[in-house]
Amino acid sequence: MARVTPNRNGLTVIAGLAMLSLLGFTTPRVVFADELPKESVLPLNLAYKAIQAALEACKKDGYRVSVSVVDRAGVLRAMGRADGAGPHTVESSRKKAYTAASVRRPTSEIADLIAKTPTLQALRDINGDILILGGGLPIEIGGEVVGGIGVGGAPGAHLDDACAQDGLDAIGAAPKLPASK
Repeated sequence: MARVTPNRNGLTVIAGLAMLSLLGFTTPRVVFADELPKESVLPLNLAYKAIQAALEACKKDGYRVSVSVVDRAGVLRAMGRADGAGPHTVESSRKKAYTAASVRRPTSEIADLIAKTPTLQALRDINGDILILGGGLPIEIGGEVVGGIGVGGAPGAHLDDACAQDGLDAIGAAPKLPASK
């Protein structure tokens, strides 16, 4: 016959397991690979292609910007900074990309929403990586948001948006701005 020994708190192992069972905890079961959720990942080559297209679009218009692409979780995938772009553009582009991927909407749309509904100002304080300025667009491919692109440094949020949209267009992502950029 097995001997049951009490633990430091005086509860036996068996009593502890019984208590967990009563609380709704069950013993772990084996999880099979086909039961795990599947997520699409933005390939690095597409991130680079989107960045290059956005940089070229802004350069053509005379803007020196930085462009960042993040994955669906908002982690930086790739970044490019045009020659002569201000140092602040690096962080602003990353934060715009993070915000767009996080909320799955264009950052200019969120900025407009906050302007119309002041009670939503708290969105700015979710965390230190949120930046609600135009220039961030979610990257949606095949109906799934796989990341975000952010552009910082053009003289106006609508211009950052236009360059970001050119980045999306270059990789076949769903458009996030009206056709008339």
